[in-house]
Amino acid sequence: MRFPSLSKVMSFNGGYLDTVGFLALQGLFVAHVTGNFVTFGAAMIHGADGAVAKLLVLPIFCAAVVISRLVTFRLEAEGLPVLRIMLGVKTVLLVAGSALAVILAPFAKGDSWQLILVAAVFVCAMAIQNAAHRVHIPTAPPTTLMTGSTTQIMLDVAELIRRGPDRGASIARIRKLSAAVGLFAAGCGLGALAFALLGPAAFWPSAALGLLSLFSDEARGVKVKEA
Repeated sequence: MRFPSLSKVMSFNGGYLDTVGFLALQGLFVAHVTGNFVTFGAAMIHGADGAVAKLLVLPIFCAAVVISRLVTFRLEAEGLPVLRIMLGVKTVLLVAGSALAVILAPFAKGDSWQLILVAAVFVCAMAIQNAAHRVHIPTAPPTTLMTGSTTQIMLDVAELIRRGPDRGASIARIRKLSAAVGLFAAGCGLGALAFALLGPAAFWPSAALGLLSLFSDEARGVKVKEA
C-alpha cells in the first residue's frame, strides 16, 4: 500500500487542526500561531477574554521549536531515525491534546487554565511539525501557512499569461503548491464540519493523521523522488 507523502498529510492536518482549534479554543490558532497577534489585538480593543492565551502561544511555539531541534541533534549523534521519532512525539502530543480537549471541554473562558493547557499541547505538536518540515523536507511546500504558496502560484500564473521563457518550471510549481493549498483548504472545511458534528471529539482525527504520518516514505527513511 502506498501512503500519501508526508507533506500532503501535514498540509491537510495543518488546516484541519487549526480550524478545529480555532472553533474549540475561543478563536485561538494552534498551527498558524502568528495569526494570534491579530486576534490578540482584537481582544484588546473589544475587551474580550482570551488575550493571555493568544499572547502565550508564540513563546511556547518558539521554545518547542528550539527544544525539538536540540533533541534532534542528540538523536542524530546517536544514529537514530530522527524524523520518525519526532513525528512519534508529535503524535503523542496530538493524542494527549485530543484527550485533554474532550475531558476539559467546554472552554467557556478564553484565558482559563484548561484552554491554555490544551492549546499549549497542540501548539507544541505543530511546532514539531514545522521544525521537521524545515529540516527534513525543506523542498516541500509549507504545511501550516498558505499565504506564501498562494502568492507564488499567482506569480507563476502571471508568468504563464505573459508566455515567459520558464513555463515548465512555473507549471511544475503551480502543481506542487496547488496540491498543498488544496489539501490545507480541504482540511479546514472538514475540520469545521467535524467540529459541528462532534464538538471537541473532532480533535481525534488529527491524532489519527499524526499516526498515519509515521508510515510515510519519508518517516521510514525511503528516498522520495522530487515531484
